[in-house]
Amino acid sequence: MANKKKVAIVFWKILIGLIATATVFMLLFRVYEWWQERRAHFIRYEAFGIEIPTRYHIHGIDVSRYQETIDWESVKSMDVEGVKLGFSFIKATEGVESEDRFYKRNWKRAKEAGMARGAYHFFIATKNGKVQAEHFIKTVELQPGDLPPVLDVEKTFGVPYSKVRERVREWLVTVENYYGVRPIIYANVDFYQQVLKDEFDDYPLWVAHYLQKEKPRIYRDWHFWQYSEQGHVNGIFCRVDFNAFNGDSTEFKNLLIN
Repeated sequence: MANKKKVAIVFWKILIGLIATATVFMLLFRVYEWWQERRAHFIRYEAFGIEIPTRYHIHGIDVSRYQETIDWESVKSMDVEGVKLGFSFIKATEGVESEDRFYKRNWKRAKEAGMARGAYHFFIATKNGKVQAEHFIKTVELQPGDLPPVLDVEKTFGVPYSKVRERVREWLVTVENYYGVRPIIYANVDFYQQVLKDEFDDYPLWVAHYLQKEKPRIYRDWHFWQYSEQGHVNGIFCRVDFNAFNGDSTEFKNLLIN
């Protein structure tokens, strides 16, 4: 009987210790997150640190775990000679099981700050396109006012071009059938023209092409242009990609999920 009592006492001590450790860990994590956000909040730049293509009036950024903790209120409120950031593409998933560790936080906080938001999936060409799409669908809940889902495809990983296109189409069709909206394709100019070719010209395009003054050099129409990866923004401690929308505010609104 005495032994049972001793075992019970040890058990409760261990349980209380585990609860206390978990509580301390959670508190430390919250403090660290607060410090990271405050660190970003107090950074001020005289400008975005890059040349902005002024012929476009709607600008935005794209983020992932590499930008760490973001103060979205500071991002939204930054104004450099009338240029403001109105949207953000946020990395959600990769491959068949990986989720960006900052996705849930960024998705929630961007919305709260009044930023139009879009979620993107980083495509792994060696994996089944439908399975990757299902992983994205399980992770991302889109709402009215959000941008269409995005497929980020920029590497073949040694897979033949024809197989890459087949798997890309699997992802696009599966996602479109689920959300009821045509997805956006993200790719750089060379990859799109060499690998995807003209098989996906009926999809909205977000194209990456740096060091260009006026527009990306691509043969087809495009919706978004990632023109720099060296930008600075209040609320983000490190460099971030900058993008422009190819249209006016009405066209941008019409692109959003309703």
